[in-house]
Amino acid sequence: MVRWEPGTPERLQRAALELFATRGFEETTAAEIAQSVGLTERTFFRHFSDKREALFHGQELFAQAFLTGMDAAPPDASPIEVVAGALRSASAFFPDERRPYSRTRQSVIDRNPALQERELHKMAVLATTLADAFRARGVADPAASLAGQSVTAVFGIAFTQWIRDGEDRSLADIADDVLAELRALTSASPTPAG
Repeated sequence: MVRWEPGTPERLQRAALELFATRGFEETTAAEIAQSVGLTERTFFRHFSDKREALFHGQELFAQAFLTGMDAAPPDASPIEVVAGALRSASAFFPDERRPYSRTRQSVIDRNPALQERELHKMAVLATTLADAFRARGVADPAASLAGQSVTAVFGIAFTQWIRDGEDRSLADIADDVLAELRALTSASPTPAG
């Protein structure tokens, strides 16, 4: 029997991702994940409710990264300035050395409809959390909801670009570029109806 070691959830996460990537999500069991790092299935279930959660562990830290950026914004910052702060803070959660892991994780998710649904749910919860944080800052609806959705939309587009093969820009730089596109889009003159 293996002695307890620190970082068990992280070891299980890494093992799960490796097995999901090589064998497939459906083909991998929780017992196999645990055994691959010298642990029991029971230990796996002490940390995760199911094997899917091994891919989504740490969601609270992910959301907190955005909220930290919002909290750091001055009280008189405009909603779009708060959006920018949230994106900068969240980008720091994804340093360049995390890119290979993120690419592999996304490839596993992209091959499984149930995981895609779980990822969409994660982002929807994040958008709601951020909208609530905007409301707490005094931003009224629908602007608070739009701001929360904008953060998640910009982040999602930037993240997709960041994990592309051959991409070497930081997530922060890409998020800045995507946010600039959103600003340009919202400041453009409306096209007359045809």
